Amino acid sequence: MTRLLLIGSGGREHALARKLASSPKLTQLFIAPGNPGTAQYGKNVPISESDIPALLAFAKSESIDITLVGPEGPLVAGIVDRFESQGLKIVGPSQAGAQLEGSKNWSKAFMIRHGIPTAKSAAFTEYAEAVSYIKEKNNFPIVIKADGLAAGKGVTVAADFDSAESALKDALVNQKFKDAGKLVVIEDFLKGEEASILAFIDGKTIVPMVAAQDHKAVFDGDTGPNTGGMGAYSPAKIVTPKVLQRVHEQVLAPLLAGLAKENIAYKGIVYAGLMIDNEVPQVIEFNVRFGDPETQVVVPRLKTDLIDILNAIVTQTLIQQPIEWRDDAAVCVVLAAKGYPGDIESGKPIDGDISRTSDPDVHVIQAGTTLQDGQLITKGGRVLGVVGTDHSLATAIQKTYAAISEIHFEGMHFRRDIGKKGI
Repeated sequence: MTRLLLIGSGGREHALARKLASSPKLTQLFIAPGNPGTAQYGKNVPISESDIPALLAFAKSESIDITLVGPEGPLVAGIVDRFESQGLKIVGPSQAGAQLEGSKNWSKAFMIRHGIPTAKSAAFTEYAEAVSYIKEKNNFPIVIKADGLAAGKGVTVAADFDSAESALKDALVNQKFKDAGKLVVIEDFLKGEEASILAFIDGKTIVPMVAAQDHKAVFDGDTGPNTGGMGAYSPAKIVTPKVLQRVHEQVLAPLLAGLAKENIAYKGIVYAGLMIDNEVPQVIEFNVRFGDPETQVVVPRLKTDLIDILNAIVTQTLIQQPIEWRDDAAVCVVLAAKGYPGDIESGKPIDGDISRTSDPDVHVIQAGTTLQDGQLITKGGRVLGVVGTDHSLATAIQKTYAAISEIHFEGMHFRRDIGKKGI
């Protein structure tokens, strides 16, 4: 039996808590700090995800068997190294491994060292040099990325010189992303269709999950600025068996070998954000944890007990662990606050059937919510994620949008084309 600590407070953590709570092997689930949604499945603990000493003390005092880290921040800050130094089992990469997400520049160099296909790039700390580079290339669109963690908002796909120059000014002059934007990576634009492949990794074995497709842009038709993700669906038909085989051979296997060659400990989750063109995959970026909102559509399709998989990761016995998936399709549509991904308005009452007890094929994930005098109110940019599952993607989409019509908060906006690419 397992006492488990889940770190984080977003939609991803609600989805993970929901899955973990279905395991007969779970004795007690703690979520730090959690949200009103996670409280349905375990005990929320008022400890910030960034307070590593307090999380460590809690794990020791509560005899936690396994800790699962949801967000990237604590991983980049070295929480895994701290926990393991105290003999505690924790799912996630070492601080060295977390650089795959923590530094776009480091990640690019790692990919080049190990022959992982990715876009050509250059890195800059000086605004004038970066502008000169773009002028010299004179090839648009072009991609500008803040080097560090920017909550999914540090990437600009610049359609022309003016928008590229503006993105560089935001990062390097106006310090919009603070320390995360002191260095920028400028990449060639990759053509094709995006897909996400998450994988379990124990340092010896890497096992891909079912593919998903995220929708980063805020408006329908992939228009408007990038967000943390406005929705996702799984399976992603762009990831054919041939593509999946290539991803394993050209991306996942070299990643595993590269980590081993550089003696980088990595026992957790890795996420490959891919651009696929004519069945040829290239890596846009790596993330070092479950994606959000990809988790909301991938985890419901997992048949195998997640606790068994987490145990196999920390004991490095993943090769012996069978992992099975449901054939169903899943869709998640994010309901965002007014102004998102810019300045948002919070504190708006949420009306509607959030519990969704009437339909087993639809559930609502809480991300940016809080309780005030018993009333659920908005707190954050991505407020809710409505998830529908069904045998067909088309029906899953219909069920999801039907459920959305019953939910309301002031300023609520969402994309109306999530999953459309998959049909």
